[in-house]
Amino acid sequence: MRRRSRLALAAGLVLALGLDSSASQAPAQGFLGSYGWQMDDERFGGFSAIEMTADGLGFIALSDRGAWTQGRITRDAEGVITDVTADPMELLKANAEAPLSRARSDSEGMAVGPDGAIYVSFEGAARVLRYPRFGASAENLPLHPAFRTMQRNSALEALAVDRDGTLYTLPERSGREDRPFPVYRFRGGDWDQPFGLPRRGSFLPVAADIGPDGRFYLLERQFRGVLGFASRVRRFVLDADGLSAEETLLETGVGRHDNLEGLSVWRDATGALRLTMIADDNFRFFQRTEIVEYRLND
Repeated sequence: MRRRSRLALAAGLVLALGLDSSASQAPAQGFLGSYGWQMDDERFGGFSAIEMTADGLGFIALSDRGAWTQGRITRDAEGVITDVTADPMELLKANAEAPLSRARSDSEGMAVGPDGAIYVSFEGAARVLRYPRFGASAENLPLHPAFRTMQRNSALEALAVDRDGTLYTLPERSGREDRPFPVYRFRGGDWDQPFGLPRRGSFLPVAADIGPDGRFYLLERQFRGVLGFASRVRRFVLDADGLSAEETLLETGVGRHDNLEGLSVWRDATGALRLTMIADDNFRFFQRTEIVEYRLND
């Protein structure tokens, strides 16, 4: 059985055994809300990435089965989500008009470049594809040699792009709990692996973003069996020498949210930074797709 299936089945026991601790947990500081999103579409679910527009009213969401959608968000006077509408989900294309094959459609990370191009990283056959826009055919980026030897279900989980168009990606696992996660960088047409990201405990990376402040944000997940999931967000200063000034911005209690896998960082109308995250329901009836938001004090 695949690891993700085991995670999903175990998470379902949370509901069956009444062990979901979210009802008794107070919201973490800066918590704005959690919106349960549903849509009548057979491809809906399994969301692994989200990218917000600068005004926080539009978004692109990507599933881990090679499908995507774009939509609009309605907010109340406090900026809390009250409604979500989206287009029918469409399949990502390969480098022709046909959609990606099922065996190569395990899409995990997404980043929108300064030129509007969309990049997608994959956890199965580890690689990154570039789309001039979703709906167009893919362009294959070169492979770093390490991509060929990564675990098929623990490869390029997180992807981010900076204001210069440089890409950063990292795998879900580093090989040992005392080994940093290797960060791969794509610029000038080539990949390198200039630095690592410190591993802290049993949390594993699932998404990354570079915020409007130029800092590197990492969403991580910890799976606690029948108790469910905990989530953590760390932030780093990013420069040519690597990552520094590590901060833990958020660490939720187990079961507070579902399986958060996508992250987008943006500024709201007040100038405050926001974290928008989306949960992967693993296409299981006992899990939920939720869009979760927190406001940060810079």
